[in-house]
Amino acid sequence: MTNQGEKVKEYKAYLFDMDGTLVNSEPLKGLALSLACGHYGSDVDFNVYKGVMGESWSVVTGHFFKDAEINPDLPEFNQFFRGHYEKLLSEKLELNRGALDYLLHLKRSGRKCAVVSSAATWMVNSILAALGLTELFDVVITQEHVTRHKPDPEAYTLSLNQLGLKASEVLVFEDSNAGVEAGVAAGCDVVAFIHEFNRNNDLSKAIKFIVDYDEMFV
Repeated sequence: MTNQGEKVKEYKAYLFDMDGTLVNSEPLKGLALSLACGHYGSDVDFNVYKGVMGESWSVVTGHFFKDAEINPDLPEFNQFFRGHYEKLLSEKLELNRGALDYLLHLKRSGRKCAVVSSAATWMVNSILAALGLTELFDVVITQEHVTRHKPDPEAYTLSLNQLGLKASEVLVFEDSNAGVEAGVAAGCDVVAFIHEFNRNNDLSKAIKFIVDYDEMFV
């Protein structure tokens, strides 16, 4: 385990989960899910999302449907969710503290960067475009690129293959139990980004914990 004040070694590539890890979208996603359930007459606390953050979309929506006691048509529900989520992203989306400076530092240093997300492609692309980050990433892996989702390591294994690197040559950034488990299962070192919404997640397998990307320069 790396001490929190100790700088981690240099890697050839840096792989980032999107929601919660790079941007503050986890609470926004939870709220959009809650608002979508409202179309079916159910009032669900958006904090329900804390229990399944980082899981596949089928697990996430199933968790909300159970709590809301509803069984909606999924494509219809997804449309309601997308409408609310895109509105919230346009109003409240922000990069996490220090993320842009760190990404720019990595690119200036000649390092490869990738996004490895369980979210749908439209979600990831919308966020990258909105924040002007698209050109900073050499590889983008989303929900549609894999058949087995986090905590399965398939997404990270695929990103390693596309980058042409070994697991020991990359560092993963995650903010959920499922994500940390996926990175570790792929053989990678993982840094956990801590925020208010992931306090209930077991991130103990990470080698370092940060609340601000400036801590990576320590």
